Amino acid sequence: MPKTGAPEGAIVVIDYGMGNLRSVWQALVHVADGRQVLVSSDPAAVTAAERVVFPGQGAMPDCMREIEARGLRAAVLEAAKNKPFLGICIGQQMLFEHSEEGDVPGLGVLKGGVRRFPAEAMCDANGDRLKVPHMGWNEVRHAREHALWKGIADGARFYFVHSYFVDPLDHECVVGTTDYGIPFTSAVARDNIFAIQCHPEKSAADGLTLLANFIAWKP
Repeated sequence: MPKTGAPEGAIVVIDYGMGNLRSVWQALVHVADGRQVLVSSDPAAVTAAERVVFPGQGAMPDCMREIEARGLRAAVLEAAKNKPFLGICIGQQMLFEHSEEGDVPGLGVLKGGVRRFPAEAMCDANGDRLKVPHMGWNEVRHAREHALWKGIADGARFYFVHSYFVDPLDHECVVGTTDYGIPFTSAVARDNIFAIQCHPEKSAADGLTLLANFIAWKP
């Protein structure tokens, strides 16, 4: 995975030391049509990028701490203001104001919080207990049209691994929902930002379609 400074037109995957980013990088390279895809922890590379992907896995407190420690906060906030920006999993959650996981503040790009699946509601239609974390394939329903849904059917299945979900205050930003014990917001979008709880890089053809749509997206 290249980790150099970002040339003009590059797609940069932000590396803040949390999780294996190879699958994200490989999926983007697969659909990038020759565009350069870099993985970088350099704030200057994030600032220079044409498009930014903000993935992540692990615990929210650890992720926020590493963002600060690596001096990436300002670059991430700036990218979220002015260029096509894709948040994945924890990269979606960190965009919000606060998380119940560790009782920590997020980046505050989007209004709302991050909640844990409520234990009392974790039952399926038959009354059987559902495990947390929510792990495996599940449907994503389109709450409204968006360019990144192009070629993806309403109710297409994506791969999830998470115990927490975003709870936006602005319901107009909700573009995807999923059921797991309760209905929850699984995708949000505003202006140049699209963020999704599942892992498109692990979601077969529909995941690759979403990533290709992101690369072509002109918000």
